[in-house]
Parts: sequence; structure tokens; C-alpha cells
Amino acid sequence: MLSPAEPPADARIVKFHAPEIVFGPGSLAESGFAAARLGARRPFVMTDPGIIAAGWVEELVQYLRSAGLSPVVCSEVTPNPKDHEVAAAYESYLEGDADVIIGIGGGSVMDAAKGVAILSGNGGSVLDYAGVDRVGKPIPPTMMIPSTAGTGADVSQFCIVTDTARLTKVTIMGRALVPDISITDPRLLTTMPAWLTAASGLDALTHGIEAYVSLAHNPLTDQHALTAVRLVGEYLEATLERPLDLPARLQMAHASLEAGLAFSNAILGATHAMSHQVGGLLDAPHGVVNAVLLPHVVRYNADASPERFVPVAAALGIAVEGVPADVVAGVLAQRIRDLADRVGVPAGLRDLGVHPGDLARMAGTTLDDACLTTNPRPADAADLQALFLAAL
Repeated sequence: MLSPAEPPADARIVKFHAPEIVFGPGSLAESGFAAARLGARRPFVMTDPGIIAAGWVEELVQYLRSAGLSPVVCSEVTPNPKDHEVAAAYESYLEGDADVIIGIGGGSVMDAAKGVAILSGNGGSVLDYAGVDRVGKPIPPTMMIPSTAGTGADVSQFCIVTDTARLTKVTIMGRALVPDISITDPRLLTTMPAWLTAASGLDALTHGIEAYVSLAHNPLTDQHALTAVRLVGEYLEATLERPLDLPARLQMAHASLEAGLAFSNAILGATHAMSHQVGGLLDAPHGVVNAVLLPHVVRYNADASPERFVPVAAALGIAVEGVPADVVAGVLAQRIRDLADRVGVPAGLRDLGVHPGDLARMAGTTLDDACLTTNPRPADAADLQALFLAAL
């Protein structure tokens, strides 16, 4: 018997978690069949008033009913879903004698839907499950239908919930939270307001960049991350200029999907760990906060190891041939800020309502965020406070 060749020195076993993915214009029509395949009888539809007003919930409910199902709709959730909102939605789930859980909306809706699933299978408070792989008991089947292009919650193993007592966001992470089915219909993106188009697109960009440089990156995640970065760079502004441009919306939906697959498996970094603190304190739009923080975190990480940022810069169309890696990283940070300026993101955290007196507290709570563990450069409380100050 021939002996196997020696693996490369950097070879390692990796795992890649992903749901069944249904993607493309009109794919919402598959929702009834998909829910039935998951065993649904009375699917619980988690959404928000804006998605109802846009007409997407009505269309979804028609598809579910045509498949012989009796949906239960809950829309009591706000941006950056709160612990008490998840608890109330879970009560609605029980009262409706529901089974399969469907989230249709942005990341907040999908996170709330995942929160309901956690409580259904495990009980207690959703905050009990903060951290990694703490959801120990099985949860109901889940199906996610994104109406934005950026959060990646429809394919990820993340659930983000606001702790209203501590005014911070908690990260719940684990393979149990990867949805069973993800349906991405780019038509749903056409009803996003411009500010949400920009914020969610910048969230996808942040996911791609942080996943690529994460300590947990691997060859399976790298290509997804770089594709996401390239697509955001090429198509985000087009969707702002032409909101009904379905081909451009499709490409941004693709970017969101690719970024979600990347960060779900490679995890994230300091930008997200810090952004969760700002979002919890101020209930601020997550993608906007990311865009303010990201250039500063890129510079911080690149000061220690700029080489990893070179392929990211190339994906954004920056000339990298023959240019020192540290220079490339600096240009990348500025390119991110320039894009943020063009799509209307405030210049600093102060414009979002952060005060200098908030920084020490936010730096301290950032240390507890699971996303910080895979940041490519270590950061202590003093480093994080300095980053918050630079972004102020």
C-alpha cells in the first residue's frame, strides 16, 4: 500500500457550517414547500411592522397557506432586539401552539427568531446562553428569509440580543443556531430605505474583512470573504443610486450571503466586539457603527501584521502590486472611510451620541464579547479605549 503524501505544514482540519440555501428572484415562492419539508404544521413567522407594510409577510403567508400550513405571525420586535422582546415573542410562540420558526426581515428579526428557538428548546432567559456553544438542547427547525443585504443572520451561527439591564449586546454563538433553510429573494431588498441599504451593505463589508483576517479563517472561508468584499465595492453604491435595479440588488444579496458564510465559520474581530457595545448603549444602527469603527480597527491590526490586508485591498480595487503591505493597509482603511462618507455615514461615534465618559465602560464590556477572541491582534482594555477614542 502506498503511504499518503505528507500534508503541508499548515494543513488542519476545518469545519464549515451552512444551511440549505435557496437563492434568486422569486425564491420566496419556495417558502411553503420548504417549511413543509421541515415538518411545519403551524409555522411561527417572526417579522416587524415595516416588513408587513412592504407586503412581504402577506406574500409569505399566502405561500405557507397554499402548502396546507396555518401560520402564526408575530411582529413585536424592534431594531437591535431586546431580551424582553424575545421573551414576549416566545410566549406568543407557545400561545400559538407553533412549531417551525420562520424569520422574515433584517438581522434584528432573524436574531429574535433564533432567540425564540433557543427558549423553545432550552428555557430560561435568552441571556443565559451568551457565549459559545451554550445552547445544549435541540431547538425547533428554523428558516430565515432576509429582507436586507448585510447581516448574514440567515446563514450564520450567531444570535445577537440586547441586554437591557446592562445596556450591551450579547453574542450567542453555536452550531445549533445555523438555520436549516435560508431563502434569499432579492426582490425583498427593493423596499429597504436608503439608510438601511447603506448600513447593511457596510455590515457585509465588515463581515468580509473581519472574517478574512480572523484568527479562525481557513481556505474555505477566505474565498467567501473576498468575494463579499469585491461585490460590496462594486454594487453597494449602485443600489443606492438605483434602488429598483434588481440585478444590482441580486449582487448585494450575493455579497451578504458570501459574507455570512465567511464570518459564521471564521468568526469576526474587534470591530464587531466594539460595535456591539455601542449598539447596546445607544440602540444605534449596527452597520453604521461598524463603518465608523472599521478603519480604526484595520489600522490597529495592520500595525502588527499588514500582509493579510493586501488581498482584501485588491478585492476593493486598490492597486497592490509592488506596494508595501503597511501602505496598502493604510490605503484600505482610507478607502473604507471614503465609501462610508459617500453613503452618508457620520464621521465619528460622537455624532451617534457616544460621549467620552462612555469609553472606559464600553472598553471593559468589549472584553467579554466572543468576537474579540478571533481578532488578529490582542487588545486589552487600554487598547480598546484608545480605539474608541480615535473613532469618537
